[in-house]
Amino acid sequence: MNKKVIYLFLIFLVTNTIFAQKFTKQDSLRGSITKERVWWDLKKYHLDIKVNPADSTIVGSNTIDYLVLDKYNVMQIDLQEPMQITKVIQDGNSLKFEREGNVFHIYLTANQNKGDYKQITVFYNGKPKIAVRPPWDGGITWKKDENGKSFIATSCQGLGASVWWPNKDHMYDEAESMLISVNVPKGLMDISNGRLQSVKQLKDGTTTYNWYVSNPINNYGVNINIGDYVAFSEKYKGEKGDLDCQYYVLRNNLAKAKKQFQDVTKMLKAFEHWFGPYPFYEDSYKLVEVPYLGMEHQSCVTYGNGFQNGYRGRDLSGTGWGLKFDFIIIHESGHEWFANNITYKDIADMWIHESFTNYSESLFVEYYYGKEAGAAYVRGTRKNIQNDKPIIGQYDVNNEGSSDMYYKGGNMLHTIRQIVNDDEKWRQILRGLNSTFYHQTVTTKQIEGYISQQAGIDLSTVFNQYLRDTRIPTFEYYFKDGYLNYRWMNCVPGFAMPMKVTINGQEVVLQPTTEWKLKPTNATNSQLEINPNYYVSVLNSVN
Repeated sequence: MNKKVIYLFLIFLVTNTIFAQKFTKQDSLRGSITKERVWWDLKKYHLDIKVNPADSTIVGSNTIDYLVLDKYNVMQIDLQEPMQITKVIQDGNSLKFEREGNVFHIYLTANQNKGDYKQITVFYNGKPKIAVRPPWDGGITWKKDENGKSFIATSCQGLGASVWWPNKDHMYDEAESMLISVNVPKGLMDISNGRLQSVKQLKDGTTTYNWYVSNPINNYGVNINIGDYVAFSEKYKGEKGDLDCQYYVLRNNLAKAKKQFQDVTKMLKAFEHWFGPYPFYEDSYKLVEVPYLGMEHQSCVTYGNGFQNGYRGRDLSGTGWGLKFDFIIIHESGHEWFANNITYKDIADMWIHESFTNYSESLFVEYYYGKEAGAAYVRGTRKNIQNDKPIIGQYDVNNEGSSDMYYKGGNMLHTIRQIVNDDEKWRQILRGLNSTFYHQTVTTKQIEGYISQQAGIDLSTVFNQYLRDTRIPTFEYYFKDGYLNYRWMNCVPGFAMPMKVTINGQEVVLQPTTEWKLKPTNATNSQLEINPNYYVSVLNSVN
């Protein structure tokens, strides 16, 4: 048995020992493409709800259009406790359903023939889970503004959109379009995804806001934001023409927002440069004040950063550059490209969202303040890396990997940029990701393969090292008899990442592997400096 096989076996053994007892059937029902999901292709939703702040309840329905892929008669619809499905209708007939925890099995009586386009309406109500620490431990946030009016918002990544509305709650299958109808009490507005289609005043004094999303949308990207909002807007002249930018804030914060939200057009200019056109021109861009920190809801980015630069006024990089921009505006809007345009199929691959968006912060800094400023920012975030567990989580059980997907993931991408060693090629790779996987759900394998192919470099062991291992690769070296001796250690089998170093004042690119290599130096007292933009450790050893 060779070393690589032994290594992979040990990783398998340790991983399975750690996680064997962690997951339940509910985790599998939530996180896997079950037989009750795979047979039908989601086409569109019409979520039609009434929100009652007085008793923190939601009542309404979701009409689901779908295409039959294979004949079957049991459909899985997800809705988390304590919410209840009260009735299910297809073709005017009430259907039987059974609950299994957070899953409802709907028994269809009409023939479900391959190629049929069908519709089902699910009625429901209840008091959804109250968000404990949104957006990380989400649900619904029920607050009051300083004028005593209701201030309500949803946030549910990871936890799942089924915490507040019934749906096919798996990321692999997105609705191709969606109508969101939200009825709210007098004096309040609802702001949701897409464009406002109509506003209807009802005889009971309530108001229904109808929002239409014309692009594919993932479930956790759907949101409601309810408050005593005032609005202002502008048009951004972008790569695809005029982009409607609309801003909604509590009325007491209008003056502050008009100043702080100037970062939006700066963000759009920088990110269209790096990533390509904003992916949802048809649905506009909105920034909406909410009673929590913020979230990347598609075309309806939410904001609660206190109208200040940094992350709640702090610089996460410790370099000073993080105070040059509003973290929530830049980071959460960056997700429009990496999360909403390119979306993971399984949350185990959440790094696709967070690593690229963490890295986007440094690209924003670079665009406005120069390449070294951007590099200093991303290097500065290394102090937040924990190396506690792999960045990629466990598949098919709705499991996220390490929070290192943010800072370590961003530094991995910055390291790969050094390997590519061509800034324009790197920019085209980032733009190419967003055009090649436009409005698609993807896997880690697809993203890894695309970057390697476009770079013309096999980066498989680099991804293995940073995404699937917790060790920082160590560049070990020493000088002896006029030669530099060097290799990689503390790394995955076959690790062979090229690296720029400076030897006696001259920059060279070395091709280290896990085996010792020699390079003549023609000097008696040689000095070596590592390019700091590689996320590695260094060991100057003595043979």
